[in-house]
Amino acid sequence: MKLAIVGGGPAGLYLSILLKRQDPSHDITVYERNPAGSTYGWGVTYWAGLLDKLRAGDPESAAAVAEASVTWTDGVAIVRDERTVHRGDAGFGIGRRRMLALLADRAAELGVRVGFEHDVPGPDAPELVGADLVVAADGVNSALREAYADHFGSEVTSGRNRYIWLGTTKVFDSFSFAFKETEHGWIWCYAYGFSGERSTCVVECSPETWTGLGLDTRGEADSLNLLEKLFHDLLDGHELIGREHADGAARWLTFRTLTNRVWHRDNLVLLGDAAHTTHYSIGAGTTLALEDALALADALRAPGDLDAALTAYGRRRRAELVSAQSAARYSAQWYENLPRYMDLEPAKMFALLGQRHSPLLPHVPPQLYYRIDRAAEQLEPLRRLKRWLGPRVARAVHGRR
Repeated sequence: MKLAIVGGGPAGLYLSILLKRQDPSHDITVYERNPAGSTYGWGVTYWAGLLDKLRAGDPESAAAVAEASVTWTDGVAIVRDERTVHRGDAGFGIGRRRMLALLADRAAELGVRVGFEHDVPGPDAPELVGADLVVAADGVNSALREAYADHFGSEVTSGRNRYIWLGTTKVFDSFSFAFKETEHGWIWCYAYGFSGERSTCVVECSPETWTGLGLDTRGEADSLNLLEKLFHDLLDGHELIGREHADGAARWLTFRTLTNRVWHRDNLVLLGDAAHTTHYSIGAGTTLALEDALALADALRAPGDLDAALTAYGRRRRAELVSAQSAARYSAQWYENLPRYMDLEPAKMFALLGQRHSPLLPHVPPQLYYRIDRAAEQLEPLRRLKRWLGPRVARAVHGRR
């Protein structure tokens, strides 16, 4: 087949690797609008289960990603000025730029053409003429998807809170949180290492806190100075690093959750953030995008025509995403309702932070939920009741709205 993959993010590059391994005769080109080495974000997170899947898909790139990653096992939270630690499963961080370079090198090694600074503005672009399959891996703002938004049934909902992606020279050896109360409300950050020199730091707050602190009008340098003071104990005197925009503005965002009713039209198929997004607070965006690539490659391997393969791929991935999308929705809502949990002592608050994916938690007083959760760890019948009750309470509440 002749394949045109529009978007040189993790999903598009990894798909090109998988398909070239399946059939070296495939003619595959990846078109990326940005220059090589230019990427948004700082580091990405993933867990051990993803590495197992990547090893099955392409052992060489999996080994390169694993070698370039850092790992942690603990979660640390500073609530007001009190530090608490939670033991957890191993997590991994890798610089987004580093990951993309490794995947691009592996794709080129296999014979994929990777074209940087090559924008494909829409489905009628000459680069796509004659392609047997066109993959829209061009992100949440996908021009290819937007050309047929009605067909795909695209829906976007915006979250309430404001957030900003930053880097820092502090190298974290655990996934760390800090929650600070100001006269204008709470502001908090998530921080994790992705190399031996840098970490990612995502700062979030309600719109009232954002405007109250003047973050809506401050430039980036002034904003970073304020945030460094607020999170001084987390950063240990290290600096925060912005994205050096030419206009000096700080890029505060609201998260957009994207869903699509169907994932393909004729020979055009959606992949990664062009198909779906999940709130960053569950740290699954890159994992889900790479799993899309694995599923699409698997569907294209099966006997049958292209339409049947793309239909099967979309059906499979939409079903597999239900759990992650539910977890992301409840996680975002937990942070949007953060004051509800901040009267708890820090250790209990951090325990409920770990339970933020639960559909039952928003409907039970936090202190009571904490006691139920601790008891459920000892009593299997109570644990089963908790798992059974959560989705039913959530459905009942949504049904009344």
